[in-house]
Amino acid sequence: MKQFYTIVFLALFIARTNAQQNTILIIADDVSPDYFGFLSSNTDTAHTPNLYALSRRAVRFSKAWASPICSPTRAGIFTGRYSFRTGVGDVIMSASSPQISLSEMSIAKLLQAHAPIKYNTACVGKWHLNNNQPSKRLIPNTMGYDLYSGNFSGAIPSFTNYTRIKNGILDTVTTYATTQTVNDAIAWMDTMNTNKPFFLWLAFNAPHSPYHLPPANLCNTTGLSGTTAHINANPRLYFKAALEALDTEIGRLIQYLQENNFIDSTNIIFIGDNGNAPQVAQITRTSRAKNTIYDYGVRVPFMAAGPAVVNPNRVSSELVNTQDLFATIAELSGFSNWSNSIPNNTIIDSRSFLPILKNQAGTIRSWIFSEQFSSTADPSDGKTIRNQDYHLLRFDNGKEEFYNQTIDPEENNNLLIGSMNSTDIANYNFLCDSISLLTGTGSDCLTLSTKHFEIDDTADIYPNPFSSYLSIGKNKNGNIQMLNSFGQVIYQGNSLEKQDFSYLSNGVYMIIIGINQYRKVVKN
Repeated sequence: MKQFYTIVFLALFIARTNAQQNTILIIADDVSPDYFGFLSSNTDTAHTPNLYALSRRAVRFSKAWASPICSPTRAGIFTGRYSFRTGVGDVIMSASSPQISLSEMSIAKLLQAHAPIKYNTACVGKWHLNNNQPSKRLIPNTMGYDLYSGNFSGAIPSFTNYTRIKNGILDTVTTYATTQTVNDAIAWMDTMNTNKPFFLWLAFNAPHSPYHLPPANLCNTTGLSGTTAHINANPRLYFKAALEALDTEIGRLIQYLQENNFIDSTNIIFIGDNGNAPQVAQITRTSRAKNTIYDYGVRVPFMAAGPAVVNPNRVSSELVNTQDLFATIAELSGFSNWSNSIPNNTIIDSRSFLPILKNQAGTIRSWIFSEQFSSTADPSDGKTIRNQDYHLLRFDNGKEEFYNQTIDPEENNNLLIGSMNSTDIANYNFLCDSISLLTGTGSDCLTLSTKHFEIDDTADIYPNPFSSYLSIGKNKNGNIQMLNSFGQVIYQGNSLEKQDFSYLSNGVYMIIIGINQYRKVVKN
């Protein structure tokens, strides 16, 4: 009996330990994957040995999307919701800019107040979810952070002289900003309640402009004079120097975690908040970088390492949105039923990628989505969606573009102005219908809409509309998925036969058969 109780105690201890994993979310500002050798085959990368070492312990995501600009990305992570739901679709510049609402349930508040094990919470560094007004300086604390220490603006005027807000109080900082960010994080961890796990949102200003010469002890400054003329003529050199300094300070943070016995219980997620700025973009058409809905503007570095990762040092091509961090961080914290704490009628777009970290089979998304909208009309504003191979851009001015990302990664060949084969058309229809269902904009998919979405005898699905059961006339075998209007996979298997779908809400659903057959069905 004593042995039995010992086993039970150990099992409970292990379960509690797993549930009490810490999470650090590290956000680098304005950087694409092509500056990291562990994420890209590009030869012009920064020297980042600490992030490289972290990547050997991580799952690296090759198809991760953020928003085209920083404020919407941060709002999406904070709430798990797309920009058209939060209202934050552009960079926050002033009091008149749409800003994060206090009514939103934040990931910080979820862990601080609602999780079964309450978390220490801190946000250190760039906030950029509200403008800097006295009445708003405590909003980070109100929305769930025990500590907020950093800056509210999109960019600091100088990395060695800027205004910091710490729990609502202003002061002037002259320590190098990247160093100060880690200093503040470590100071908080030194004083937090060690009987509780912690969540740290660590948002660096680097390598965002102003491009500058970092301290020589943090990076290789050989050949860098630091003059304004040299910086303007060679922005990439200084951008890489700032990244190297960032890497050095991340290394100091990881060393602290090791020395204080946090490393084995802490998951570390590293991401960028949008693509490279045009000045440092490493593509031919630099007008398709940050602040655009082209792939280069929204694809970001994205990796996760720590005790939750099974079989580390691998690359996942699964589709991931930065909004998915909300659900994933909640579940990393042992909060599996977090959705019960979300206010009624609040739609959460986040999908946990924890199964991918655990190396479990399955797909969490059939598409990822991004968008940008401004208070005044801008030709770059629009909505965009992609699946594994294809990318559809729908601009607010009515223009559409469509690319096969697998064979045309720089998006030079707009398929809508050339000939399209049946696979191209099927993917266009799927993405166009998915974005219309998601945003509620209706089906206005050029001339390739439902008349091209004809049911043939290779995959005749009936009855359509349906109330409970579905059948496929021919080619019944093979992988079959059913998706709802939010892109959630609600069924995956080899046959629709005998599957009772009567529990589904009325509406439009998508059936994917194999890799390129898409069919719409209506539940009523």
